[in-house]
Amino acid sequence: MNDMFGLLTRNSVDLTACGIDEKTLITECRYVVLDTELTGLEVKKDSIVSIGAVAMTGGSIHLGETLYRLVSPETELRGESVVVHGITPSDVAGKPTVGPALDALLAFCEGAVVVGHFLSLDLKFLNKELKRLDDRLFPCPVADTFRIHEWIREHDVTFGAHYKGMVQDTDLFTMAKKYHIQVSAAHNALMDAFVTAQLFQRFLSFLPGLGVRTVKDLLRIGKP
Repeated sequence: MNDMFGLLTRNSVDLTACGIDEKTLITECRYVVLDTELTGLEVKKDSIVSIGAVAMTGGSIHLGETLYRLVSPETELRGESVVVHGITPSDVAGKPTVGPALDALLAFCEGAVVVGHFLSLDLKFLNKELKRLDDRLFPCPVADTFRIHEWIREHDVTFGAHYKGMVQDTDLFTMAKKYHIQVSAAHNALMDAFVTAQLFQRFLSFLPGLGVRTVKDLLRIGKP
């Protein structure tokens, strides 16, 4: 069962087949920053309720190039998750099941490195549904902003000094506030993807000076 929910990074990804050259500079690469909202955090019992994504090229966020889908979940919405994301049963009543949303997401991610914060959780749920529906796993190369942050913390003191110290709490919103990213009261997958994209912007500006210049370098330090 663990293999079924295995992370993408445990499977070989053919970058060429994804339309990506590992030598591409990180300042020129296409990225899709991804977030999901869930009925709960247990991969065997819960399911996806929404998917949000925003495109980037290098450090430039494309505000007009986004994807957001509400999904009729495969499992019942839990009260504790509704408190977090605000998506109620009436919001998803009559919405398509996850299959069309996954098709739209994969088309949106074509030719891109997919980025997320604590991305391993999103990947577990995406892989569960892709395996169930199409007997496949998420096909794109991925990088986790949490892992990138931890790598920078170990290798550079100037980044922390720039922001008056490195953050200790590593949840998305705490990090966003620490690194001068405005966080609104709204909380959904697209908004979280946009916040993550801005966090990724901060990291991208420092990475070339630390020797992380290509897609290959980024995937090495950002492995979920």
